[in-house]
Amino acid sequence: MTTTSTRSAVKVVDLRKSFGDKVVLDHIDLDIAEGTIFSLLGPNGAGKTTTVQILSTLLDADAGDIHVAGFDLKREPDAVRAAMGVTGQFSAVDNLLTGEENLMLMADLHHLDRREGRRRARELLDRFDLVDAAGQMVATYSGGMRRRLDLAMTLIGEPRIIFLDEPTTGLDPRSRRTMWQIIRDLVAAGITVFLTTQNLEEADELADHIAVLDHGRVVAEGTPDELKRRIPGGHAQLYFRDLNALDAAAGVLGEASRDDDALILRVPIDDTPQSLLALLERLDEHALPAERVTIHLPDLDDVFFALTGHPQKG
Repeated sequence: MTTTSTRSAVKVVDLRKSFGDKVVLDHIDLDIAEGTIFSLLGPNGAGKTTTVQILSTLLDADAGDIHVAGFDLKREPDAVRAAMGVTGQFSAVDNLLTGEENLMLMADLHHLDRREGRRRARELLDRFDLVDAAGQMVATYSGGMRRRLDLAMTLIGEPRIIFLDEPTTGLDPRSRRTMWQIIRDLVAAGITVFLTTQNLEEADELADHIAVLDHGRVVAEGTPDELKRRIPGGHAQLYFRDLNALDAAAGVLGEASRDDDALILRVPIDDTPQSLLALLERLDEHALPAERVTIHLPDLDDVFFALTGHPQKG
């Protein structure tokens, strides 16, 4: 994760949006620091897509004061568009063009002269490890290569803020981690990333700050660790060889819940070393023959379920 900034890349005050009688966004406030990764989470229908569409000038808000990259979105939409880039869930690349041709097409759309466009294209091909594939049609690219090219196309215009929607959907674990590192490198270079994702591991891994949206309202926000600390339920799982050992331990650790079939006791603990140490000392004091101990602390899945009532799908 990145070091937080004190300047706002995106500032939203009292954002509201309705479609007919349906309220989609209800008094939303956001303050996203420059040079950080912000993640907006929420179940389907919570208002995430509408928020991104408004911030990226694709949809008008009903009310609210919105600044993106220091520009007033209502009065200076062209300046906002010039300062940002959008990479959608599905790669916006042309399969019948080569990787380099896709980048040059984007350079033309940004009105770069031919020399500058070619320089930017070569720089981005090298940056995203696509030099060897630059002359190949994109139809031959793997999923990971297509996502890297798509992000490179977004960067042609040198945006200060990037809206990333599901950047690793469909990627294998290695390609996903490669994309994560690319995102970190972008932020290290000063770019702000607004990330929407259904992958809570991704949000936990990348985000400096998270807001959880439900029924059009922000129901919680904070760092991943701050959100996880709000949710009770951390526990140690003690595994035993037989039912007699399980019974003995249960008699001592009265607050534990038990699973007789799996021969497991679940003992509540918090996220401090002292809590685990106290449990291990009790096991040793009473000579309780646990075979092994594993720790489960609340994760973002637990947070998501507790706040929205919906299990999140990865």
